[in-house]
Parts: sequence; structure tokens; C-alpha cells
Amino acid sequence: MEQKHEAGEGPYRGDLAQSDGNVDVGLTDDEDAEAVRRQAGGRESSRANRGWWDRNADEYQNDHGDFLGDARFVWCPEGLDEADAGLLGPAAELRGLDVLEIGAGAAQCSRWLAAQGARPVALDVSHRQLQHALRLNQGVPGLGDEGFPLVEADARALPFADGSFDLACSAFGAIPFVADPERVFREVRRVLRPGGRWVFSLTHPVRWSLADEPGPEGLAVLASYFDRTPYVEEDAAGRTVYAEHHRTMGDRVREIVGAGFRLVDLVEPEWPEWNQNVWGGWSPLRGRLLPGTAIFVCRRD
Repeated sequence: MEQKHEAGEGPYRGDLAQSDGNVDVGLTDDEDAEAVRRQAGGRESSRANRGWWDRNADEYQNDHGDFLGDARFVWCPEGLDEADAGLLGPAAELRGLDVLEIGAGAAQCSRWLAAQGARPVALDVSHRQLQHALRLNQGVPGLGDEGFPLVEADARALPFADGSFDLACSAFGAIPFVADPERVFREVRRVLRPGGRWVFSLTHPVRWSLADEPGPEGLAVLASYFDRTPYVEEDAAGRTVYAEHHRTMGDRVREIVGAGFRLVDLVEPEWPEWNQNVWGGWSPLRGRLLPGTAIFVCRRD
């Protein structure tokens, strides 16, 4: 699962072993980046977010790896587990299915899918996230040295033939970070077989208008829910180093339907009593009052 860093409202997530020195993490100090609201295009957002996740993947996995586990399918900071939710279908029916995980990070979800007998492919734009995925694969009995395929690619241009997969999923990956999500949805539909499910989770759109704080201050409305201007972090030269894009709930539904999917369920997980974890702006206080995650269950007819 992949999620935005704590500087703003957004998602979670993903060494190939230890650093091999081939990852260009740049010289950007993300702590010195300035947060602004302005437009950011498709290539600009993709390039910036690839760099951000390459630079921050180690810290992300160190901070959130225990919560995510090595082979657990967690949909959201609320802790909703696919083993309980069954949004992809009954676990017993996953055996033998070809499944694409988009924005896989360290591929925890794909590892769980493999344990159910599915044939996952884990895709992420970040090389460093996939290094973590490879490292974790090597520690799982039964996966072998290579495990399942790890693919470094942009979700806006999936490198697969038409009709390659039975299912596609994304736990807080890719969708909030692209300027043109409808392009991703069309690509997902293209690589799915007829009847295939596309299930993805992201930050609930209502959170966009609130302060990104886990305490009472995070219940205050600071911006319009209808303001779709991207959240951008830029360096001293004005270059984009991180971008996140907002859509309203209605926007998401129209994107899904416009790409040729049928929306069959929309899940807003409630905060469970057992979860006392604070993850950026997610907390028990906010979670018990407002939805933090939206999960869209779609079908390619």
C-alpha cells in the first residue's frame, strides 16, 4: 500500500535488497520544499512523484512496515484487511487468477495474493519501492528467489497486452498522484478480461477540505471541497517535487463510468476500536467522526 507523506492529506506505501547505488534520488531536501496550490500536468506529476517515492521509500517502510506487514493486504489506514472484506471476491476463488497490483510499493498486497494461489504482478513507478518488494520476497518461504514479477512502470501507460488480467487492485497507489486518472482507468480496463474487477482505495474526498492533523484541529474546514487545484510541493527553483490531485466523489464516479466500468460498491471503512494507530492525518479521533478512505469496487462488463 502506498500513501502520502505526513505533510498533506493523502495515501500510504514500498530495497531491490540494499541500495545498489542505481537509484537517482536527486539532491532535493523534501523538508525544505514549499507547499503550494497550483496546476501540475501529467508528466510533471509522474516525474516528481517517482523521485519523491525513491527518496522516501526507506523511511516509509521503516515507519509503516509493522502496520502493513510483509504479506498482508491492507486497504487503508483504518486497517481494513482483504482477508475479512473480500472486495476482490472470496479468497478461495483467487487461486489461479492473474492479478495486477498498481502502485504496489513493497508489494505486501501481492504477497498476500500469492499466498492465496493467485498469480500477481506488482507494478510501481518507484525503483526504490520495488527494491523493498524484492527484499521482502526473498524472505518469504515458497516464493523462490524471484517470487512474482515486479514491474517498474507508470500506471498511465501499462506495459501489458490487452486482456492480460482477471483482477486489478490498488491500495492507495497511483490514482491520487496522477493528473489524469481517467487515463489510468482506461488502461486498467484495457488490460482486464471481460468481467474482471478493478478495486482501488484512496483518501476519502471529503478530507481534502480539512486540516491535515490527527487531533481536534483536523476537524476544521480550511478549503473548499470543490477546489480541485492540486497540492504541490516545490523546491527553491520552483520545480515540482511532489504532487497530489483531488477529485470529488462525483468526479470519481464519472471517471469510472466514463472509462467503461460499472461501479458495484463503494466502501467507506469505519474506524475499528482495536486500531489506535496514528498515520499522518489519520487517527482514532478523526476516524470515528469522518470517513478517511473510499474504496471503489468496479467491474469491466
